[in-house]
Formats: sequence, structure tokens, C-alpha cells
Amino acid sequence: IMDNNVGRLTEESLKRKERLQKLREQAQNKGGDAPESTENLPKPIFRSYKPQNENTTGEILVQEPTGSIETAVEDQLSLLQQPMVIDEIDITNLAPRKPDWDLKRDASKKLERLERRTQKAIAELIRERLKLNQIEDISQAVNVATAHAGESVQEDYD
Repeated sequence: IMDNNVGRLTEESLKRKERLQKLREQAQNKGGDAPESTENLPKPIFRSYKPQNENTTGEILVQEPTGSIETAVEDQLSLLQQPMVIDEIDITNLAPRKPDWDLKRDASKKLERLERRTQKAIAELIRERLKLNQIEDISQAVNVATAHAGESVQEDYD
């Protein structure tokens, strides 16, 4: 299998070398034809000035007359005199639901990690108490843990 890969790689490298050699030959041929390529250049188009040299050949575009500044200013002033309609914008849609929504979004990842650690710590405390026989009934321990978890969830919503 290795011999096939090596043989294929050498074939590909030979093909690359041939392509590069062809590209070099084409670049050298183009370099020799430089005087012919200058004759085929497009004529320049003079948009904003007239050439001073009469020998330059190119198309000179006629400049369009610029508009009057006074009319533009009058149009802007007439637009300002018209009453602006603000009643169409509903401000309640623009305001966020709660002012601290971005803080909760940013802190939610950290709170999830802390919630998991809290649950593990509660489970560990329950196991220790069971070992010490401080709580006889397992159901009481579970009830205590769920009550504590419910309080922490309620605090998150506040």
C-alpha cells in the first residue's frame, strides 16, 4: 500500500513540474511580446478634465451642469417645515421586557455550573447525615433536599 502512495505522489509531483514549466514558458513569451500589447490598450476617457496635450487621444465627456445649491437648501427647509409623524412608533415594542435581561443571559452559564455543584454538595451532605444516623428516614432527607432546591430555583426567578 505504501508503494502505491509513493508512486502516486511522484506522478503528481512530475505533473506539477510540467505545469510550472509550461507557465514559465508562457510568461517568457508574453514578456517578449510587450510592444504588441501596448498597441491594444484601451483609449482613456477624460471625465473631469480636458487634457492639455493635443496628442493624447481619448474620449472627452461633456460635463453635466451642476445643480443650484439654493434649490437643494430650499427643498431641505420645506421638508423640515412639514410635521413629523411619531404616533406610528409603538414604544412598548422597542423597550426590553426586563432591564437586566442581558445580565441574566451572560450569567446563566455560570449559574448552571453552580447549580450542578450545589446539587452535588446537597447529595453529599445527605449521605454524610445518613451515615451519622442523624436522619432516620430517607424520605425526610429527600424532602429536605427538594425543598432547598425549590428555594434556590425560586430565588433565580426573583
